[in-house]
Amino acid sequence: MANQHFPQARILISFIIMLFFYAVFLPAAPLDNGFALAPPALASPVERAAAFREARLQVLAAAGKYEHTPYRYGGLDRRGLDCSGLVYVSFHDALGVDVPRNTWGLYSWVEKIPMENVNPGDLVFFKTSGNGSVSHVGIFVGDRRFIHAVSEGPVTGVMYSSLDERYWARTYTGAGRALPEVDINSNAGNKMPATAKNKKESNILMGFAAAPTWNTFSANDNVIRGIAGQFRLGAAVKPFGQPMVFGVEVRPEWDRVLGVFRLPLTLSWGVSDKLRFFAGPVVSFGDAALTVSGESRQYTGGTSWFGAAGITIAPFAIKIGRNELSPYGELAWQSYLSNNTHENLAADFAAGFRFSTGLRYTWKI
Repeated sequence: MANQHFPQARILISFIIMLFFYAVFLPAAPLDNGFALAPPALASPVERAAAFREARLQVLAAAGKYEHTPYRYGGLDRRGLDCSGLVYVSFHDALGVDVPRNTWGLYSWVEKIPMENVNPGDLVFFKTSGNGSVSHVGIFVGDRRFIHAVSEGPVTGVMYSSLDERYWARTYTGAGRALPEVDINSNAGNKMPATAKNKKESNILMGFAAAPTWNTFSANDNVIRGIAGQFRLGAAVKPFGQPMVFGVEVRPEWDRVLGVFRLPLTLSWGVSDKLRFFAGPVVSFGDAALTVSGESRQYTGGTSWFGAAGITIAPFAIKIGRNELSPYGELAWQSYLSNNTHENLAADFAAGFRFSTGLRYTWKI
């Protein structure tokens, strides 16, 4: 009977693996490393400005090569491109990175900036569908012009247009930065742009999160197992020249299936805020028990100096000023051990692991 519960667990594990690869291979915006032409970790401010200036120029050059390419929904080559496809192939050809493939994904991914701060190589977005959603994107080239793939009108395909044209002025909704800010018109190889001199990176992070915990054991009818919260304080640092995010979290958790309340205190670390590992001690309140076919299975432990460990994955962040709102998933091990005379591997798996998905808000101080 226990084996019939494993397919549900396998589905959840497959979903976690998918989130893991999505988080690892989708770079965070603005892109400051991990791509062709990226400056080395120990580069000076002048060298970094020069590298990002060249990266922007290469993206514009890559996009320009597709001028007059016909429009084709879902297209990703010279046979045809749609608007987000043009952005995708331009960044891929120029920098070797894969950016989000659809317009809403790009809009959620970029760092939102006002029009007066837009530089060549930034993205501009439009609401053209009539339903109020962001539906079109282009690459800003300067002098209020942008290159994009047009699907309707007297001329279609990849072309240059002006933000002052009546239609684009009416449907324009915002701009976003995919590469770090730099004055593309300055001689970055000889002097540091004023924006780079005055800009101070935020490296202190504060935030909170809340997520329902999902039931991984089909013998229990409750879809939602409980709720997991998080209050965090972290810092973005560069030990040995490589970026890392370290933090400490208080994680109140209510598990109504086991009938316990947990209070973990964890340390976390990761190469970015998209992917972090955590572990730490836990205080557990209540007697852990899982009801299976009318029988109560008892579990001991819970309170331990190594009572929680897991992984947090936040595939993308929606920028809100200098702050971020991120959907996230979390898979965690809980230190509950079976205290029963007969085995039920599926039930014991459910008691020892939790899976949750929710929202996280982060302030950058």
